[in-house]
Amino acid sequence: MRLIPALVIASLFVYCPVLAAELPVDIGRATANTLIERAMARNMVAGAVALIGNHEGILYTTARGRLNAGADAALLNEHTIFDVASLTKVIATTPSVMKLVDEGRLNLTDPISRWFPEFKGSRREGITILQLLTHTSGLDDNNLSAEQPMKMAINRAVNQKYWQVPGSNFQYADINFILLGELVYRISGKTLDVYSRENLFEPLEAQETMFLPPKQLAGFIAPTDDTFAGVVQDRNSRRLGGVAGHAGLFTSAYDLSRFARMMLGGGTLDGKRILSEQAVSQMTAPQFFHKGAIVRGLGWDMDSPFSAPKGNYFSEASFGHTGYSGSSIWIDPKQDLFVILLTIRLDYRDVKTFNQLRRDVSTFAATDFWKFRSFMELPPLETLADANMTGPGSAAGPTMSDLSPRFKMPVLHPKKKHIAKHILNLKKSSRKMVKISASKRTVANRKGRLAARRKLLSWLPNALPYNQSLNPVA
Repeated sequence: MRLIPALVIASLFVYCPVLAAELPVDIGRATANTLIERAMARNMVAGAVALIGNHEGILYTTARGRLNAGADAALLNEHTIFDVASLTKVIATTPSVMKLVDEGRLNLTDPISRWFPEFKGSRREGITILQLLTHTSGLDDNNLSAEQPMKMAINRAVNQKYWQVPGSNFQYADINFILLGELVYRISGKTLDVYSRENLFEPLEAQETMFLPPKQLAGFIAPTDDTFAGVVQDRNSRRLGGVAGHAGLFTSAYDLSRFARMMLGGGTLDGKRILSEQAVSQMTAPQFFHKGAIVRGLGWDMDSPFSAPKGNYFSEASFGHTGYSGSSIWIDPKQDLFVILLTIRLDYRDVKTFNQLRRDVSTFAATDFWKFRSFMELPPLETLADANMTGPGSAAGPTMSDLSPRFKMPVLHPKKKHIAKHILNLKKSSRKMVKISASKRTVANRKGRLAARRKLLSWLPNALPYNQSLNPVA
């Protein structure tokens, strides 16, 4: 059977609504599953959860793998709890700091010495809260001891021998957020876990998000590397008691989706305001470093060597973050889209390949769910192929020859490769895209692809949503 694009099949459903209602399927599920299964086959991950959504809710979610190697172990899903490592910086610490700014208890231009008198008299007393949030303080990381770890972290920062002038260069370092986590405590009188729970997670109804998860939840928590389920992987965070500004948060893909929706909503979710619109704008306003080569928000990454989850098609207004444990989130307010990937990571050495997985999942999200207004359900494409579509009055629907000239569209083909290679080489094929055989016009970039999308949709009945996927499918 010749390759038929998903859009052609969607047009056929104008004639066979019964089949459409009986055989719902998520568009593109096979693509995301293939990416995760390939990573599992390469022993990159033992399992993963991917979730895509917009400000209204979840558009798509899939999961592969189990909590452990046992045959009866629970399957992963969007409610499985993960150690999200450095996502702590942007899900707990940064919004907590901005909440304090909202309350008028803190200014981003405050010198660190105002809240940390330990810095007074040092050459570092002028470091600002803003510079901590953007990793431009010039401070370096250190391994902490179990005895008075916070005091050690502060003393080593104060007495750091070699350092860059604050504000001059971007240098990603956990110490910035270790200090910010302590800052929340010194201003509010509440530890970061308590403050973030009361001011962020409880209002968000994020019940699966917490520091120091209790032992009874171990059966719902994905393990990380060499630690027990529910014990934070980051060594410095463990020495700080499991509550730290740089790592220690546990959460699920579902709860992260609620946080992402809040960010897309300008600080509100389900009619409830969590952060001010100004705080969200400040967090996500681009700040340029290294002559524009690196773009950061407050806490958030926008364009840097750490931006693999941005994929190929997220806009310049998008922002996100990664976590060492295999987690990532990327949010695009311009396209009203976010993608979350949580994994049980096995390979910590092949960073390039792991980042490619992050990039591919986001590229898939941007190409298949861009400007997705409503989630239209279609039957499995292989079911349509098996039905053979014989007869205009049959339950299977009409053949291509039964369609009026208005609905006879050019058939899309992969430019050079079979669809299996298109799926397994998402990055390359997303640039090559597809060819419209009738006009021989090659869709080689995003602008051209969307123009082709609009042209093809102009040939469809008005009942078909304009945003349906154009990905070629076997």
